[in-house]
Amino acid sequence: MMKNFFHPHLPTLSKNKVLRYFSFSALYFAQGIPDGILYFGFPAWMAMNGKTPAEIGSFVGVLIIPWSFKFIIGPFIDRYTYLPMGRRRPWVLFGQIGIIMSFIGMASIIDPLDHMGQMMVAGVILSFFSAFQDVATDAMAIDILPKEEQARANGLMWGSKTLGVSSSLAAGSWMLNQVGFSAALLTLAVAVSIIFLVPLLIRERPGEKFLPLMHGKSSPEAEEHHLDSWKEIFKSLWHVMTLHYSILLMVLLFIMGAAYNFMNTLIPIFTVQKLNWTDQEYSQVYSAASLFGGLMGMFIGGYLLDHFGRVRMLSIYYLMLILLTGGMAYYEVHWLNSHFTTAFIFAYTTLYCFSTIGLLSMAMKFCWKKVSATQFTVYMAITNFGFAAGPKLIGPIREAYGWELTILAFAVIVCVVLLMLQFMRTKVYTHQLEEIEFADHLLEEKIHMTKQVFAKKYE
Repeated sequence: MMKNFFHPHLPTLSKNKVLRYFSFSALYFAQGIPDGILYFGFPAWMAMNGKTPAEIGSFVGVLIIPWSFKFIIGPFIDRYTYLPMGRRRPWVLFGQIGIIMSFIGMASIIDPLDHMGQMMVAGVILSFFSAFQDVATDAMAIDILPKEEQARANGLMWGSKTLGVSSSLAAGSWMLNQVGFSAALLTLAVAVSIIFLVPLLIRERPGEKFLPLMHGKSSPEAEEHHLDSWKEIFKSLWHVMTLHYSILLMVLLFIMGAAYNFMNTLIPIFTVQKLNWTDQEYSQVYSAASLFGGLMGMFIGGYLLDHFGRVRMLSIYYLMLILLTGGMAYYEVHWLNSHFTTAFIFAYTTLYCFSTIGLLSMAMKFCWKKVSATQFTVYMAITNFGFAAGPKLIGPIREAYGWELTILAFAVIVCVVLLMLQFMRTKVYTHQLEEIEFADHLLEEKIHMTKQVFAKKYE
């Protein structure tokens, strides 16, 4: 029975386009489950139970810390792996198991609202495993996906993550209020366990093992790209990270990370404490908005990037975000109209989804396969430094300037990013990366030939 379950001729990611899209979509959906409850469900639930904006902002800010240290996880994944099971797959499995166990551990906290310290610790542990799974999944996507599939795959992946967030938010918020904290988290653990079957049963390349004690061996392609030297990893990373446009991308990622998590954390506080929505009312609207944005991103987000280009589409998205939030700040008189505020949340969430797909696609395109885990995680770590900083701005700005200018602050930040984006030249960067790859290939050939000459000389 087990032999048939792990059949050696099951299709693999490297050989099946549909399977690639399905697998990465499923893994990103799994990432959305902890995100939905941690960053959206819990803040609304805490606001409903009287926690202050500063307390909620601090809680969310602490959760981001493990994501900000993905730059440590990336090199570790590039340097160490069990190649017979795939270059990245062992770490994807590790991250998924950690998420499941973290949900179970967090469910054991008694009276979580009165034990915020324990909640923060448990949340940080859950965020760590989520970050680990995220790094491994992104690295596997960069390794496996052909360049021409990356934009479309990013649309499917981020759309799936948004669906995971909205599902987790809607179901988690309902369960928090109806069946309790522990039951809600244990249910989410079961959901992640089901998705765990995807990386368990699908290998990266033909001939690899499903599990350590089973038959199989490492593939030549995985061995070719694997780096077994810290010096080589960081030397290669330095080459690509110090290019002009890579530096510009890092600045953009930091600022937009701060802007996005500023607004994402502000919305539940604003709707619950200013507009007197219940946390379930907010959760229902936001989860529906996330579902809509995610579906739109899945079906047309990648297509628009392919057809019109990343820089052009990001510029359009940012301009629309500026106009949207500027209008929301200006029309205070309509805030109590639930239709008006709901429309704003739908529009913001959709634009957030589309622009995030664009940024992720650009960051993935900028990566060099030799150090894909490290390079992409540096980009994402910088984004998460911004994510950690963003919510901490809410308390000071809100206390000093009121709700209107707090909302408008987001538009001001995006204006800065829109201006900087006009200096980005992705084609120039791609050409520079190709030159580095070619030079690196020539160097490897020269070293190989030199070794052969010496071997023949001393035979």
